[in-house]
Amino acid sequence: MTPPKHIVSAATIVLNDQKEILLIKGPRRGWEMPGGQVEEGEPLMDAAIRETKEESGIDIEITKFCGVFQNVSGSICNTLFLGKPIGGELTTSTESLEVGYFPIEKALEMVTWKNFRQRIECCIDDKLQPFYIDF
Repeated sequence: MTPPKHIVSAATIVLNDQKEILLIKGPRRGWEMPGGQVEEGEPLMDAAIRETKEESGIDIEITKFCGVFQNVSGSICNTLFLGKPIGGELTTSTESLEVGYFPIEKALEMVTWKNFRQRIECCIDDKLQPFYIDF
């Protein structure tokens, strides 16, 4: 019997002191929160911090675990965190064509890929946490 293949990802909703959200514009999905696949043997929070730095140039501190979105048919678990910037400079990468901070309402309009907007909304609404959403 072949063992199942699962993907675990970690993403962070980064809010600065002006309550603006850090977004990256990826080459395939457009505007989204920074995040990506957790490497083998890597803690979830470390992956969220690493992915944010790699994709945006921003160093962050995780302030809260928010919840999980599970794509059941795709065998993907997306873990979501809140964080705040503690250093670094906005920088693009091979995974981000553009990066920036945006007011919450504008950011929600910019994010159009699948349920990414819902993920942000769940992370910025304390009443919805912790959440577990499968689809």
